[in-house]
Amino acid sequence: MCGICGIVPREPQDRERLERVVRTMAAALTHRGPDDDGFFVTPRVALGMRRLSIIDVAGSPQPIRSADGRHTIVFNGEIYNYKAVRAELAKLGRSFHTAGDGEAVLQALAQWGEAGIARLEGMFAFAVWDEKDGTLTLARDWLGQKSIVWAETELGFAFASEPKALLAAGLVRREPDLETLSHFLALRYLPETGTLLRGMQKLPAAHLARIGARERTFRAWWRPAYEPKWTGSERDMLDGLDALLKEVVAEHLMSEVPLGAFLSGGIDSSLVVAYAARASERPVRTFSIGVNEASQSELPWAAKVAARYHTQHTEKVVAPDLAGLAPRMVAAMEEPVDPFAVGVYLVSEITAEQVTVALGGDGGDELFAGYDRYVGQQLSEWYARIPGPLRRKVLRPLLRAVPESFGYKSLATKLRWLDTMAEKSGVERYADSAAFLRFPHALKRELFTEQAWRAAGARESERLLATFFEDGAASTFLDKMLHADCATRLAEHQLPIVDRMAMAHSLEARNPFLDHRVAAYAMRLPSALQVKGRKIKYVTRTMGERYLPHDLLWREKQGFGFPLALWFRGAWAGMIRACVADSRLVAAGIFRRPAMERLVEEHLSGRIDHNFRLWLLFQTELWYRHVIEGRSVPALEETVEGWRSGRPVPASA
Repeated sequence: MCGICGIVPREPQDRERLERVVRTMAAALTHRGPDDDGFFVTPRVALGMRRLSIIDVAGSPQPIRSADGRHTIVFNGEIYNYKAVRAELAKLGRSFHTAGDGEAVLQALAQWGEAGIARLEGMFAFAVWDEKDGTLTLARDWLGQKSIVWAETELGFAFASEPKALLAAGLVRREPDLETLSHFLALRYLPETGTLLRGMQKLPAAHLARIGARERTFRAWWRPAYEPKWTGSERDMLDGLDALLKEVVAEHLMSEVPLGAFLSGGIDSSLVVAYAARASERPVRTFSIGVNEASQSELPWAAKVAARYHTQHTEKVVAPDLAGLAPRMVAAMEEPVDPFAVGVYLVSEITAEQVTVALGGDGGDELFAGYDRYVGQQLSEWYARIPGPLRRKVLRPLLRAVPESFGYKSLATKLRWLDTMAEKSGVERYADSAAFLRFPHALKRELFTEQAWRAAGARESERLLATFFEDGAASTFLDKMLHADCATRLAEHQLPIVDRMAMAHSLEARNPFLDHRVAAYAMRLPSALQVKGRKIKYVTRTMGERYLPHDLLWREKQGFGFPLALWFRGAWAGMIRACVADSRLVAAGIFRRPAMERLVEEHLSGRIDHNFRLWLLFQTELWYRHVIEGRSVPALEETVEGWRSGRPVPASA
């Protein structure tokens, strides 16, 4: 696991200048690789890296060069089948000078060209320089576990694992991309290739780029496919998945440094621990966090799994100060941070005290239909069959008269969602659901100033999701939803959070469900098996009967959450009012203060639960101060404390 960065100048440059810049970039990524650094600089290219040593700890310093000097690589990630790839390459006459996986990637590219990428099972982001052709090949893994951002700069093409490297070197301006910000407020992730910084782009998952002094080409090297479907009995399909997960989880245990596993108490992390415990020669170290509120803590379930598999278990009850943690998390993420990130940040913190690598269960819900929304779409379809006049004139007033409880997944919110979604159909219903709790198009239109709205392009963010319904990867409606979720919510929201919150503590997070072989298998499962009747996550629940307690598998999905809605009406009421009064986004002419104030007052009065929207506003204010204005984490912490005391802090602080 590493942080990588580099530059391909348009014209040959002074080596000392390039080296100064790339060293500055790499220094900003030290948290991703505290063990070592390395550089390769010529007048035509500069590559840098920071290394977190996991495999071949004593060897494999990067950058790695081929024996003939033609190819040089900087590599971030893990290749779980690297020994098999090395053996195949050795038979073809390739020789190796290290014992790690980075050189296997280099030799695979040198031997097979771009086709070599598809031979790699793992998570990765890498850059390979070809001295003969004068081109750089960048690639990102199958489902997007590792990231690459890039920008065309005055110096040339620059790339890095995280935006902070480009910012530290002064290669991009601190200017917000208002169109991407608009989409983020609606969807809570960055769609397409945009970032929140103008001029900075992302390399999408399963894509590669070829970069020369003048050449720029981007293309997908793999596309997901949900057809043809597996045939045979349900038992056969479950047996096939079971055998595959045994193999994949065992491969994910490779490490020369201490390794453990996150154990939330949910199905996915519990299954990973079950497979890991059966494959490991020594007790697996497991890590859990919970909160004092019994209804929102899964520690008892995690403890059950830990006891069954005799893990070396560490658990911690936390009473996190989310507002106080926010500056550190925003600085790690360089985006407004979802509340989901808090759990990842805190469990990574306690995990990193004992191990360097942790297995997790991310991807299980998107691949195996684990979210309520997959059944919710069916419910809204049934409700939509009620004649429109009856729904709108009789049932709507009744549904909207249900008082808001401000609890997690409250009945009032569910009923408002059902009523709203009944007016939609197909992909429009799915897409509008994504923005329902955040900033739908009309609400967002009220938030932005006229000038900012024009600059943002005024595109309906929800419509961007239609691309994944129409690209031919899937045919059933459920598969199209799963495909869209994997390509957007997973690749551009959940996985960047897991990567950056874990790497903030120099911890490598691995997710066996996101192994390409598991993902490809899941995508070909029949839709009728993925959601059977109204039972979500049917496949992993049923297969999990072989390894986990029945009551854990079939209980209602819980998750790690916080009572944000109640906090914003209580302890945080003064803070959010002060935040809005002190808004830098208003001062910059981007947001309208009256629109922000209306959301706050509607929430405080009990009319509408706006907790997700208020959290987004709070986070976006911190992001703007940190990334756009360049304010430090201590300055942000002072700002938050000022808001909590009702004392706005000057922007110059």
